[in-house]
Amino acid sequence: MKKIGFLSFGHWTDHPQSATRSASDALLQAIDLAVAAEELGADGAYFRVHHFAQQYASPFPLLAAIGARTSRIEIGTGVIDMRYENPLYMAEDAGAADLISGGRLQLGISRGSPEQVIDGWRHFGFSPAEGESDADMARRHTLRLLEVLTGEGFAQPNPRPMFPNPPGLLRVEPYSEGLRERIWWGSGSNATAVWAAQQGMNLQSSTLKDDESGKPFHVQQAEQIQLYRQAWKEAGHEREPRVSVSRSIFALTEERDWKYFGHDRFSSDQVGHIDAKTRAVFGRSYAGTPDELVAKLAGDEAIAAADTLLLTVPNQLGVEYNTHVIDAILTHVAPQLGWR
Repeated sequence: MKKIGFLSFGHWTDHPQSATRSASDALLQAIDLAVAAEELGADGAYFRVHHFAQQYASPFPLLAAIGARTSRIEIGTGVIDMRYENPLYMAEDAGAADLISGGRLQLGISRGSPEQVIDGWRHFGFSPAEGESDADMARRHTLRLLEVLTGEGFAQPNPRPMFPNPPGLLRVEPYSEGLRERIWWGSGSNATAVWAAQQGMNLQSSTLKDDESGKPFHVQQAEQIQLYRQAWKEAGHEREPRVSVSRSIFALTEERDWKYFGHDRFSSDQVGHIDAKTRAVFGRSYAGTPDELVAKLAGDEAIAAADTLLLTVPNQLGVEYNTHVIDAILTHVAPQLGWR
């Protein structure tokens, strides 16, 4: 295990027991938590993106703000739904956020997940081309983004521009060199993991995937990672790829921990349907004393196969408690699993 970060879904609820009562609360606390996580020595601050929901939606202002407040921690997404994205505008936003952070952006993208509304991407002005599915459209947007991030010019310059142009075709600006190699694909199946490897993207694997064998979740996920690495090697890419997995892990070190997550000590995988066609396996949560967690996590084959672990955090419990959650893992559990 090389890196440990956190992943926040950014929920807010106008409820007396929620520490994030508004969008402002969720966003500002995300910045504070990233700063606190960097001070603890964590390696990454990642944020989920959902549209039409009381959660983070437009990630780049948040990522840029965190980039300006921190100096070392990786900042990223897990994941952005590419069905909703204009690839060129996204490249501009991502380039700006990456430059502000000094090249620390780790951009997780994907086809997306079940939505709050029907075909929400249509409200954003996007429709699949004839013969395409919405997943095909997401992959088409992705390939265009990857092309743009190479920095190659493609737009014919105006012969009478407002400002002088450099010679040749123009690219979108600002351009951030190296960002193309820090794009991750959030994969829910073996086939899309192989596709991500072929395209030269890093791999993000979450707490659920298509149930393709009936084996335990962590075993299926480890097999997915193995197929990804094999496809990467066969594609002939020169650099070493990165792989992250997400987990809900809570060290029970004080009364609050037992109150909130003590029941997860006996958690197990669950199987269900995320849509009418897709049977999925949902990974278990981990909770226990630090020694119990070390023993449990040592048997997780996917964590062993990945180089990055993202801890999902309960953001509605506030910055102070989530800082404690991260600190407990970094202090009492991670060193015994080979971190640092």
